[in-house]
Amino acid sequence: MPSTDLHSPAAWLGALLLAGHALPAAAQYASGPAITLEAMSDDRRRGLSWSDGDPALRAALSVPVGEGLTLDGAATTLWGSPRHGGADAALDIGPTFVRQVGGWRLGAEGRYHLFPGASHQGYGEVGATAGFTLGPASLDLAARYAPRQSAIGGDNLYLSAGASAAIPDTALTVSGHVGRSTGEVRDAARAQRLRPGGGYWDHDIGVDWYRGRWSAGLRYADTDIEAPDSLHAGATLIGRLGVSF
Repeated sequence: MPSTDLHSPAAWLGALLLAGHALPAAAQYASGPAITLEAMSDDRRRGLSWSDGDPALRAALSVPVGEGLTLDGAATTLWGSPRHGGADAALDIGPTFVRQVGGWRLGAEGRYHLFPGASHQGYGEVGATAGFTLGPASLDLAARYAPRQSAIGGDNLYLSAGASAAIPDTALTVSGHVGRSTGEVRDAARAQRLRPGGGYWDHDIGVDWYRGRWSAGLRYADTDIEAPDSLHAGATLIGRLGVSF
């Protein structure tokens, strides 16, 4: 049986909305939307720069619509990113559902990534997370999967594990993660977007400062991607400054 090419934004948005309606009805509503504005020296995701190594601005909005359910959106400047077909921005939209089960924080999410300024670059993915908090420390495990789509030259699976800990009597939190990207390649040129040179590992470690609405951070990130595929995928320091409302 031939596979379905899931490149249509309308199809993905419809699926995400249906997923949201399938979740339990709201028992309580959160206080209101949360807005975050950030400036960063590089928009690096899973060890890859989406902004071609240049500084970027991001605005994110999270709107609670039920118990544990939010609709989330973020817009990030890309300044004509070659990785995403010359896109000027990335828009990430979709629902997130989180529920506390015993000591575990379990979550599910769907995201569609749109790229204004570029043609046929959009793709969608779904994910599941599990986190456990013990005092000031937490452990988080995640799996995110993008089904086969022409825009990414196949499918893509990302598995990651991360940990963070607040430093007592300070406004600082240290954190780190390691992740692995793999998948089937149908179109080698398009698959380079998310997996330069094939499957790869990425990792980072950083420190973040939080004080009221304000936050700042410094992070070291790297991958095991080898030349000539390592452009904007090698070791780097990333700084950020944010404010939340």
